[in-house]
Amino acid sequence: MALPPLPNSTKNSITLTLTQTNQIIKQISSFSECKHTSKLMYSNLRRRIKLLSPLFDELLDRDDQQLQLLTLDQLQAFQSLLTALISAKQLLKWILESSKLYQAVQKEKISMEFLHITGQIEEALSKVSYHRLDLSEEILEQIDLVHAQLRRSKAKAESSDLQLETDIKAVLEKPEPDAAILKRFSRNLYLLTMDDLRKESLAFHEMIITSSSDLGDSFAMISTLFKKLNDYLLTVNPEIDMYDIDKDTIKHRSPVIPDEFRCPISLELMRVPVIVSTGQTYERSCIQKWIDAGHKTCPKTQQTLLDTTLTPNYGLKSLITLWCETNGVDLPITQGASANRKTGNPASNCDKPDIGSLLNKLANGNIEEKRAAAGELRLLGKRNADNRVSIAEAGAIPLLVALLSSSDPRTQEHAVTALLNLSINDTNKGIIVNAGAIRDIVNVLKNGSMEARENAAATLFSLSVVDENKVAIGSAGAIPALIDLLIQGTPRGKKDAATAIFNLSIYQGNKVRAVRAGIVDPLMRFIMEVDSGMFDEALAILAVLASHPEGKVSIGKAEPIPQLLELIRTGSLRNRENAAAILWSLCMGDLKHLKLAKELNAEQALRELSENGTDRAKKKALSLLEFLQRVEDAAD
Repeated sequence: MALPPLPNSTKNSITLTLTQTNQIIKQISSFSECKHTSKLMYSNLRRRIKLLSPLFDELLDRDDQQLQLLTLDQLQAFQSLLTALISAKQLLKWILESSKLYQAVQKEKISMEFLHITGQIEEALSKVSYHRLDLSEEILEQIDLVHAQLRRSKAKAESSDLQLETDIKAVLEKPEPDAAILKRFSRNLYLLTMDDLRKESLAFHEMIITSSSDLGDSFAMISTLFKKLNDYLLTVNPEIDMYDIDKDTIKHRSPVIPDEFRCPISLELMRVPVIVSTGQTYERSCIQKWIDAGHKTCPKTQQTLLDTTLTPNYGLKSLITLWCETNGVDLPITQGASANRKTGNPASNCDKPDIGSLLNKLANGNIEEKRAAAGELRLLGKRNADNRVSIAEAGAIPLLVALLSSSDPRTQEHAVTALLNLSINDTNKGIIVNAGAIRDIVNVLKNGSMEARENAAATLFSLSVVDENKVAIGSAGAIPALIDLLIQGTPRGKKDAATAIFNLSIYQGNKVRAVRAGIVDPLMRFIMEVDSGMFDEALAILAVLASHPEGKVSIGKAEPIPQLLELIRTGSLRNRENAAAILWSLCMGDLKHLKLAKELNAEQALRELSENGTDRAKKKALSLLEFLQRVEDAAD
C-alpha cells in the first residue's frame, strides 16, 4: 500500500531541504585535510559525509512530480539529517581553525563530540528509508556501506593516544623536558616552525576571546605547552638552513622571552601591560577585547572580575623595556601610538554628527525611528571605547533610560543593551545610575523578553562593580528577579544572572536578600549536576553566602558535606578552594558538621589540599584540620 504524498503546503520543502543538504555536503567535501591529533576523527567523518553526495545528486536530478511523491516522514528524516550535517560542518570547521594544543589536551572531550554527531547522522539516516526511494543499485550499496560504518563508529569513541598523553604529561611536569619528547610532540601537532607557532598563538588567542565559557585548567596547560614548544623551536630553529647561517643571522635570532613578559592570552611579548582586579597582568588590547566580548572573569584564574578597571603595570613595562634594550629586541610599540604619529591626532572611529542625528530620533522620532536609533547606538557602543565616551557626552544616556519602559520589546532590548555597552566605561556607570536607571533596568529584568532580561542582568553586574551601587541594586528588588533568571533562563542568561548575584552578594545585606529569596536550593541542584553548565558559578556563590549566618544555616540544611569533600578531593583548583571555604564556614563553631566531616575521612583530603591547593585553600584546610584535631582531643 502506497504512503500518502506530501501535502500541497510542503511541496517546496523537500526540494529546499535536499538542496541545502547537498550544499552542506559539498562544503564539507571541500574542506582541507587535517594535520594534527584530531586528524583520524576528522578524516573519517568528512569521508563518510562526502560519500552521501551521490544520493542527493540523484534525488535532485528528479523532476518535481517525482519528489512530491515522497512522504512527510521522509521529509522530516531529511530535515533531521540536514540539522545533523550542519552540526558536523561546524565541528569540522572548528577542528581546522582552532588551537591544536587545546585539541591535544581536550582530546577525550572532542572525541565524545565526534561520537555524538556521528550518532545524530546515523539516527537521521536510519529514518530516511532510502531503500524506498527507487535509487540505483550502486548508490544503495554505497549508502549501505556508509550507514554500516556510522553504526560501528557511533558505538565507541576513538581510543586514547597513550603516547600523546605521556608526552603532554612529561612536557608539563618536567622543568626541562627531553628534546626527543618535544620533537615528537611538535611533529604530532604539526607545529614544526616558528611560523606554525605564531599561527597557533593566533588560533589560541581567538578561541579564548570567542569562547562562551572559561577554559578552566586547560588555559594554564596550553600556556605552559606553548612556552616550552616556543623555547624548543627557537633552539633548533628549523626555519633556517643550517648551511646558510652567518653572523647576521645569529645576531638577529630572537632570544627566549621570559614567561612573565608574555600576555597570558596572546602568549606574545606585552606592549602595554595592565593589571585587572584579580591581580593578573595582560596586554591591554587583549584583555580589553576579552571584556568587550562580554566575559566577566579573569581568563587565567577564572575568578570573577570585580570591576573592569585596567591599571597600567608601569613596573613591568620598565622591565620589558630594559630586557628589550639588553637583548637587542625592538621596543614594543602600540598600534595606537604608531597611528597617532602618522596622523598627528588621536585615533577615533566615532562620527559625532551621526550620534547627534540618532539622539534627535530618540527624543522626537516615532516608535520605529526610536527603535532603529537605539539599535544603532547599541552597535556603536559595542564597537570601541571612543564611541562609548562620545555617546555619553552627547547626552544619550537619559534618553536610553527613558526607552527602558517602552511597550515595544525590541526597543527595550536595544535600550538596555546600549546601556550595557556604555557601562563598560567607568565614568558612564555614574551617569547611568544618576539618570535613575537602576529601577527601570530591574523592571526589564522582571518583565522583558529573554534577551532583554539577560542583558539587564549583565548591565546590573557592570554597574555593581561600584560598591555603592550594590546597595541600590539590591534595594531595587533585583535579586529575586536574578534568581528567577538563574533558574529559568537560557545558558547565557543563567551565566549573566549568576555573575550579577555573585558580585552583589559581596555586600552583606544582599547575602540575606539572596538567601531569603530561596537561592540556595537551585544552587545546590547545580552542584549536584556536574553537567548543568553552572557548576563553577553555583559553587562560587555558595562560598560567598556561607560566610553569612543565615547563608550558613540554609546551606547546612541541604547536607552538602559529602559533596564538598568529594570536590576537595577531585575538583579543579578553584572549585577545591571554594568547597573548602564552604566547609570551613559550616564547621566553624558547629560540632555536628565537624563530626560528620571527620566520619567521612575529611583529614586525608584536607592534608592533600593543604599541600597542593591555592593559598586561600591551604589556609582553610589547615584551619579545618586544627578544628578536627580538637574534636578528636575532646573525644579522648
